[in-house]
Amino acid sequence: MTLVELAERSGVPGRTIRFYVSRGLLPGPVKAGRGATYGEEHLRRLREIASLQAAGLTLGEIAGRLGGGRDGIERLEAAAWWEYRVAADVSVHVRAGISPWRLRQIRKHVADMVSGLRKQESEERS
Repeated sequence: MTLVELAERSGVPGRTIRFYVSRGLLPGPVKAGRGATYGEEHLRRLREIASLQAAGLTLGEIAGRLGGGRDGIERLEAAAWWEYRVAADVSVHVRAGISPWRLRQIRKHVADMVSGLRKQESEERS
């Protein structure tokens, strides 16, 4: 089923489904990309997440339970990171492997931050 169909069947908005995938609460689509597809396992997992939320668990606790963690503690997976030096005392860390459109957004905001910091530094020197 498509993301729209999964959202309709589960009652969970598509944006929330994507968020759950990014947090590791829900496995990624069976087929990724423009024609992404989801299966019955995704629907079952969404229903399980909703049930646990209704019981008062936080997303971190749910991640721990669904991932086999102990005591609801969310385990962090090892990940590669990119570091962008913004100034001598400022750096921004970005998880590697993000989508190209997201990386473009981040680079734009980092460039804006660099510009703002340089402007502020030059005004302070004047």
